[in-house]
Amino acid sequence: MTNDIAIIGGGIGGLCLAQGLRRAGLPVTVYERDRTPADRLQGYRVHIDPHGARALHDCLPPHLWQAFLDTTGQGGQDFGFLSEKMHLLALLETAEAADPADGHHSASRITLRQVLLSGLDEVVRFGRTYERYERLPDGRVRLHFADGGSETAGIVVAADGGSSRVRGQYLPHARRVDTGITTVAGKFPLTEETRGLLSPRLVDGPNTVIPPSGLGLFCAPHDLSESTGTANIRDIGPTTGGAAAGLGGIGATEQEGALMDNTSSYVLWALGAAGHHFPPDISEMSGEQLKATVSRMIESWHPDLRRLVDDSDPGTVSLLPIRTSIPVEPWQTTNITLLGDAIHSMTPMRGIGANTALRDARLLTQALTSALAHGQDPLQAIAGYEARMREYGFAAVRDSMRAAEQFVGGNRMARAGFKAFLRTAQRFPALKARVFAGE
Repeated sequence: MTNDIAIIGGGIGGLCLAQGLRRAGLPVTVYERDRTPADRLQGYRVHIDPHGARALHDCLPPHLWQAFLDTTGQGGQDFGFLSEKMHLLALLETAEAADPADGHHSASRITLRQVLLSGLDEVVRFGRTYERYERLPDGRVRLHFADGGSETAGIVVAADGGSSRVRGQYLPHARRVDTGITTVAGKFPLTEETRGLLSPRLVDGPNTVIPPSGLGLFCAPHDLSESTGTANIRDIGPTTGGAAAGLGGIGATEQEGALMDNTSSYVLWALGAAGHHFPPDISEMSGEQLKATVSRMIESWHPDLRRLVDDSDPGTVSLLPIRTSIPVEPWQTTNITLLGDAIHSMTPMRGIGANTALRDARLLTQALTSALAHGQDPLQAIAGYEARMREYGFAAVRDSMRAAEQFVGGNRMARAGFKAFLRTAQRFPALKARVFAGE
């Protein structure tokens, strides 16, 4: 088997893997369906936990790891549980890590992808929409693309997201299903004027709001006001036009508007509920209509929470249906493998989807690098990777699904009991430390 590696999909996980393999001197090519880096951006923040941070540290060259650190949002990571009336139920304190590679970070998805693309001009092939593969007599894999062309590779990694075409052919029994939960998200602009309009807790760190029943709201700041790297973000390339000079000349993206602005501070909010809580035509609504719908759903909540929604630019408000993978039994290892959402897509309620994909990228980089550097069978390396990935990946799927059910589920009495428990835990630090260990 030859050691040339093809990655299908240029998302966070696929690009982190490409950076790690390239740094190790292995031949790698990424095939991405988008025509340009700006075609399919996601404008919201992503929480990078210690698993994700360690993966970025180990896979990126030092100057790009520093660029990542320089462009993350500032602010605390203490996690709050609030009532819909803004009463603090519990606060989980998170000490700042001595090493940033073991820490928590708020990153713009746009900026993170730009960092991950930096230096990969000769690696990433844009405009290559993958369709299917076939196995060749010599064990290599031929990849077929929508443009009629084809490529071959010794190892293929599916990093093409929750609707992975590779998975559909390779593991057709591995399903991804609708959870029945719908989320509407938006961005409240955080400026010198607007930050004084909100309770400090909403600006200081992430929070989950627990109303009596049926709904849940998550909010978290992405605050660049004190960041030493604000200029670096503009160097990487703001999303509203113009040329960029920094980090390999990635350049500015072509999409405009507040949703795709990665140079300004904001508070992300996301309201989730079972589908029946929303109007039946929710999927056809504009941003303005979605914002009005959420405003009606929370009209009895604290004014600061209503302000988060009411003062958001409707252009930043989006509908996000929530889907999840169904865990599958182990499969026979071959020279085709998978990472990230392509195999273990999960709900966003634990904030670990992107981090699990990054963890995959680090683990697979280490496995392939070690095997190929020592002339070992890469199939054994892939098998070891898949065994560990299935264990923590599908555990994350189950945990995030439970979190989603808790986020929107429970009757009024159950919610009241949970709130009472949180208040009790807040009064007794030792109890809180035991209950939330590992969160």
